[in-house]
Amino acid sequence: MKVEQTHLPGVLILEPRRFEDDRGYFFEAWQGQRYSDAGLKLPFVQDNVSHSVRGVLRGLHFQNPKAQGKLVSVLQGEVFDVAVDIQKDSPTFGSWFGILLSAKNGKQLWVPPGFAHGFYVTSETAVFSYKCTDYYSQDAEASLLWNDPDIAIDWPSGAKTLAPKDAAAPLLRDIPEEKLRFEVP
Repeated sequence: MKVEQTHLPGVLILEPRRFEDDRGYFFEAWQGQRYSDAGLKLPFVQDNVSHSVRGVLRGLHFQNPKAQGKLVSVLQGEVFDVAVDIQKDSPTFGSWFGILLSAKNGKQLWVPPGFAHGFYVTSETAVFSYKCTDYYSQDAEASLLWNDPDIAIDWPSGAKTLAPKDAAAPLLRDIPEEKLRFEVP
């Protein structure tokens, strides 16, 4: 497995080894020892799958308390995936990283606890997989405005379809400071 560190501490690009032939391909989407060797030693407790159509933007989401680390990948289609450092005392606070994830390239992104996460669908449809280190908590969920000008994410062009809660999410500067202090393992 190929592992690449991004400019955001802890955010990793993972590329599992794929075995391809004229029938298609095979890869291990998760193998405990191999991912532990890559630094992902946290237990995963919940898997989520979403299906979206072109132009859907989901995010930017996070939980605090009960912060989730997420190992994300695309099972069908393509998305532009984004992680934003929202840890108040981090030297990269407010910085973002984005990458195209697709079924074709087979890349995964590790988004540690303390980061907001979102994605924008660039293909006709996309099936997106999240492996999470903590359970979903409605009481702890929060959103950050996807187009916060202070963060200035360079999203792909095109119409954006958002959930009402994502369209009305606050700017990073308007999120209470206690919501931006994370207990991360």
